[in-house]
Amino acid sequence: MTTYTQSINDHYGDKELRPRILTSLEKAGKNVNALTREDIFTFDEFHIRGREATRELAQLTKLNKNEKALDLGCGLGGPARTLAMDFGCHVTGIDLTDEYIEAAQMLSERLGQSDQVTFRQGNVLELPFDDTSFDVVLSQHVTMNIEDKARMFAEARRVLQTKGRLAIYEICAGPAGAPHFPVPWAGSAEINFLAKPEELHQSISNAGFKELVWKDVSAPSLEWFLAMIAASQARPADAPPPLGLNVIMGGTTPEKIKNLKLNLEEDRVRVIMGVFG
Repeated sequence: MTTYTQSINDHYGDKELRPRILTSLEKAGKNVNALTREDIFTFDEFHIRGREATRELAQLTKLNKNEKALDLGCGLGGPARTLAMDFGCHVTGIDLTDEYIEAAQMLSERLGQSDQVTFRQGNVLELPFDDTSFDVVLSQHVTMNIEDKARMFAEARRVLQTKGRLAIYEICAGPAGAPHFPVPWAGSAEINFLAKPEELHQSISNAGFKELVWKDVSAPSLEWFLAMIAASQARPADAPPPLGLNVIMGGTTPEKIKNLKLNLEEDRVRVIMGVFG
């Protein structure tokens, strides 16, 4: 295992992830043997604005029924399940963290979606797929942990059909300086590889892609955080623990969320959506 892989696994890996998910659901009164998508929607998409953002990106990409999509850095598999259920395509998810893949498979089985989605442990810099295997490649909140973005997008280009599309939803570096740590993707600068929006765009263009959509969605991202924090503060003191991103990040959640909100407010990070063909 490389030093980089170890660092990523140290940050995201958690042997208690699956039991914590099930325990959290049970404490919230959910039937873990008959889960619905609504039971887990507050935490199964590990990116800003959750399912809403995944749907928006898919719509911008003009994702078609029966297309084959690849979800880079798939996390718990929430985006893959959303794309499969709401847009009718088959989705393959890949993630470097074993525990995420195991949790993605567990949740998909309990939701009855195992025939629509497939998950594999692997590196987005060395995709274990044949050339021209997919119609769409999606990347949501992944490039912050990728130093060699040129290689990542070259691999995306390789596995795409000639007329395939690349869809990204990424956190980028803002003009106001380095971000406050810790944040959800990094406890320190060690695995933080934020690029400026124009740098990210150039890396994608250099891989042979042409811009179809490119927009800054920092404002709605900040609004989402403010709403989430307000809802959290309004919870009764004796309420059970919420089913939120704390299910994934555990006790570090409040500080990471606070810092990411602050980074958005201070223009230390920006959030971008883009589609390329």
